[in-house]
Amino acid sequence: MDDIRATLFSAGLRRLRAEALHDGEQVVWQGQPDGVAHMLMWRFLWWIGFPWLLLTVIAISNDWINEAAQPLMMLGVAMVAAPLVMLLQDLQTLYLITDRRTLILRTAWGRRTVSQTPFQAMDAVFEILDVGGGAGHLNFASGRSTRSPDTDHTGRHGFRCVRDAPRVRDILEAARAGKMRRSHPQEAAALATRNV
Repeated sequence: MDDIRATLFSAGLRRLRAEALHDGEQVVWQGQPDGVAHMLMWRFLWWIGFPWLLLTVIAISNDWINEAAQPLMMLGVAMVAAPLVMLLQDLQTLYLITDRRTLILRTAWGRRTVSQTPFQAMDAVFEILDVGGGAGHLNFASGRSTRSPDTDHTGRHGFRCVRDAPRVRDILEAARAGKMRRSHPQEAAALATRNV
């Protein structure tokens, strides 16, 4: 299946996908977060970070600060880099809907993680939060640990910054209701390619 965006991280995601699927489990849809939309959600950090860095450089060059220079510079760099770090994490993330569950696969920073949610553990109604740029958060489970990067501060868990979230919600609802017909591997590959 060649529908994972071709990046340095594609091969690792494909291997993790093959390991995570159970025997006979059919992939109904797969996709990746919209990394640009996610990065732009946090662009306000650039509006703070770049002036912060500029003021820190001016303060250092005029000897206004001494011992505080390094922490202030590091804080400015962190604010500027944070949206780019999020983009890199999104490139190392893969969302799957199968005929049994949802999977969130991640190979970020050398750590391979698999987060699964069986259909029985999902909320009765799925929630979509629009984030702009044609992307949205599709929440399908609640009461999860807020430590997960796929869970918001209220414990709502799901696909973050997914493109065309209403269409993905419809696919997930159909899969949970058992309305997605089982197909041969070649047909499943073609279906997943169309849905990415």
